[in-house]
Amino acid sequence: MEFVAATNNAHKLAEMRRILVRMGHTVLSQREAGVLLEPEETGATFEANAAIKAQAVCEACRKPTIADDSGLCVDALDGAPGVYSARYCGRHGDDEANNDKLLEELAGVPEGKRAARFVSSICVCLPGGRCAVFEGVCPGRVGFVRRGTNGFGYDPLFIPDEVGVPGGGGTAENTQGRSYAELSAAEKDAISHRGRAMERMEAELARFLADGSVIGMTCGNACITVADKAEG
Repeated sequence: MEFVAATNNAHKLAEMRRILVRMGHTVLSQREAGVLLEPEETGATFEANAAIKAQAVCEACRKPTIADDSGLCVDALDGAPGVYSARYCGRHGDDEANNDKLLEELAGVPEGKRAARFVSSICVCLPGGRCAVFEGVCPGRVGFVRRGTNGFGYDPLFIPDEVGVPGGGGTAENTQGRSYAELSAAEKDAISHRGRAMERMEAELARFLADGSVIGMTCGNACITVADKAEG
């Protein structure tokens, strides 16, 4: 299936495209679809912001559209930075400053109290208005220093509980304490919040395309949510 990815973030586009292509889909960027929108993310939840982006771009291009809204939720910070992850420092998209801010906020917090989780809400919208949102969660913790050069955003600081096993061998405990940014693409995609959300989407896509239903909860205005039950 061909999707338009509702994002102007080159790193996010590359990751979404990598995962979706592996699933057998084709992905167009907004630019390739002739859409130059930057929808304002006014929602209070990842789910709401993903829906805002997917619906706006879908209406503009009249093609099936997929959007992601995601962020890091830290227990010791009462869930912050959360939906403000991309602009935690006060400026949108400044990864270095956002990581600095996170480390400052967690100064003095011991390792045992640095639990965090990455959350992704993936929204699929079809021309005509039907949408579904799929959630993925990756639990882990925030490190004390940046490690690794792969990925983007908070990847150098986030240490997931599990890592993917190369060759499609499932997952394993992250005994070496490697950060997202120290993982290969395959190791990350197998356990990442975005990868898990898209796996849920893929599992329900045929049903959704056929009759608009998925196994989940309605969230208003023809939008259906499938949450990551395993992670709460």
